[in-house]
Amino acid sequence: MTAIPFSALFALSWAALSVSPWLSVLLSVVNAAFVVRLFMIQHDCGHGAFFRHRRWNDWGGRIIGVLTLTPYAVWRRTHAIHHATTGNLDRRGAGDIPTLTVAEYRAKPLVHRALYRLVRHPAFLFGIVPFYSFFLQNRLPTGLMRSGWRYWASALGTDAAILTTLAILYVLGGVPVLLFVYLPMMLLAASTGMWLFYVQHQFEETSWDPDTEWSVQAAAIHGSSHYVLPPILRWITANIGVHHVHHLASRVPFYRLPEVLRDHAELADIGRLTLRDSLGSARLTLWDETGRRLVSFSEARKLTPPSQHATPCLPHNPGDDPHDSFQYFRSIEYGPRPFQGQGKEENQGSRAGHARGDPRR
Repeated sequence: MTAIPFSALFALSWAALSVSPWLSVLLSVVNAAFVVRLFMIQHDCGHGAFFRHRRWNDWGGRIIGVLTLTPYAVWRRTHAIHHATTGNLDRRGAGDIPTLTVAEYRAKPLVHRALYRLVRHPAFLFGIVPFYSFFLQNRLPTGLMRSGWRYWASALGTDAAILTTLAILYVLGGVPVLLFVYLPMMLLAASTGMWLFYVQHQFEETSWDPDTEWSVQAAAIHGSSHYVLPPILRWITANIGVHHVHHLASRVPFYRLPEVLRDHAELADIGRLTLRDSLGSARLTLWDETGRRLVSFSEARKLTPPSQHATPCLPHNPGDDPHDSFQYFRSIEYGPRPFQGQGKEENQGSRAGHARGDPRR
């Protein structure tokens, strides 16, 4: 169901060029929603969650990667690093939004503080960075250039497929198709994806800890948001707003995340972030280690630097929070559903076998 409306809107946007290029742009902007959803499907393929078989996940991710400008193997590896390091103050810099603590920011020279302010400005984060990340950075296996040939093959193979696609579009429709049909769709989809990634971990009550106090489960439950969206936006974003559950068990496919919230109601109220709340998160820029919250630049100026004799705020201790001792579900209980007619042997012994149709489309 995602590929069909995506293709239909792309064709309509192309056809609308004969009426008005701005009508094409309007339809292209709408189609960005389906590019976002396709990226989320690629995301689940990278976690081995969308299909039951790894080969299907890998080839699905590779094909979609041409549409999303994202080399599958490169992204899968860097995203795995993100899952393994999110919320860890000593392992920042891989797959995360640049985040300084208040103390680190104060210790920086003026030029570095100005640069950090630029990087954290919403216009830069959601305008320049998405273009750079998807259109430029993804063309090479950035961060993995010395990690083996497979990442080069992934990046360059995806590049070749993208260039072939663009060449076909140019031959068939010329510059107007690229300028009014393709480009607006991809730019808006990239910015939307960047926004979603931002609010998943950059919110006031998020969690950052030094490596000695960090745990993957605590980072998942306290450092990832539950972005509560209207139904249509939940569908477009493939339930990625249920991000704390995703970090707890990344093998749960997106179409089964609502089941987890239904079966484990205590997870529904953790890290809740409404659409209105999320807009305020864009101004939060620094991690206050004493108050254990993300603060804005103006709030940071009002904070009193801790003295030598001040009692420090203890870092998060997983043992102090009843949520951290919760016996979480097993991913296998919410595994990918088989396609209809896949065989009874795959349906036995798993709740995932009771498929009510295939919602992954």
